[in-house]
Amino acid sequence: MQVSEIKDKKIWNEFIGSQDLSQFLQSWEWGEFQQSLGRKIWRLAVCNNSDISAAALVVKRFLPLAKSYLYCPRGPILANDKDVLGLLMDRIKQIAKKENAIFWRIELTSQSQILNLKSSIHGFQAVSPVQPKDTLILDLTKSEEELLSEMHQKTRYNIRLAERKGVKIRIMNPFGPNSGRGQESRIGDIEEFLKLLHQTTGRDKFRPHPDEYYRKSLKQFSGDFVKLYLAEYQNKVIAANIVIFFGDTATYAHGASSNEYRNVMAPHLFQWRQIQDAKRLGYKYYDFWGIASQNQKWSGITRFKKGFAGREINYPGTFDIVFQSFWYKIYRLIKRIKAPS
Repeated sequence: MQVSEIKDKKIWNEFIGSQDLSQFLQSWEWGEFQQSLGRKIWRLAVCNNSDISAAALVVKRFLPLAKSYLYCPRGPILANDKDVLGLLMDRIKQIAKKENAIFWRIELTSQSQILNLKSSIHGFQAVSPVQPKDTLILDLTKSEEELLSEMHQKTRYNIRLAERKGVKIRIMNPFGPNSGRGQESRIGDIEEFLKLLHQTTGRDKFRPHPDEYYRKSLKQFSGDFVKLYLAEYQNKVIAANIVIFFGDTATYAHGASSNEYRNVMAPHLFQWRQIQDAKRLGYKYYDFWGIASQNQKWSGITRFKKGFAGREINYPGTFDIVFQSFWYKIYRLIKRIKAPS
């Protein structure tokens, strides 16, 4: 076996997308997006002839003083826990030395992988999660009738209420040739999303990405990978969601809603329409992308998502593999000083 850098989109996405609960953060498209943000990436795979047994999209994140760290969002993806990890680590260490990286941040998806990593690697630190540690997954192989029957009664009621109130759901057409609506209209949809996002973050007290992050992602990706859903009431956009489609999973990645017209229950109809679309398109799972049962701050959002039923998934978390101990201590100290009290 050897570690190779994959240059073929089809080969990469076939392996990443073939894994159960496919991780869009490891997809070819996500690597391209990271590059568009000015970040250096590597698509590394442990190969035995033409067979891939592990893969890692690695992103370089810049730090002051010409330092950096390497980040593997929701990865690496390991088909064999023990045999491939050492090979992958050898290549990562080479990259870390060349890029002056203090640590490698990973988010493995199973507890057994973490236990194997802890037993074989020194300088292994658990840190605060970057991606949601706990989430809710709907099984889309069930019929629509089964999905509805398993929802909380209030959730079903609110879906019907939004329909009776006349809430309309549409999808922003993708950028590019032959996409239907004009570019000016599509840009207007993105700005509507951002306006609603600012209302949402102000109301719910969380920090979003910069506006340009969302603009770039919605303009760069095709409509097959990312869709912007918009809910309209009385000819006004009152809510907007970003859903990512990859492998066997559709992921509700970002949501925003107006401070007005909250009584028409647009978010409930929104989610149901997205679930229906994902099922119709042949996806196996719908990922609500984060719940926080133990965090009172997010109790309302968690309760809303749990109203759709589904299976709770608990990922092991986020871990740093440290290469430069002194600089890592400095990095953690600065992070603690900057953390909001």
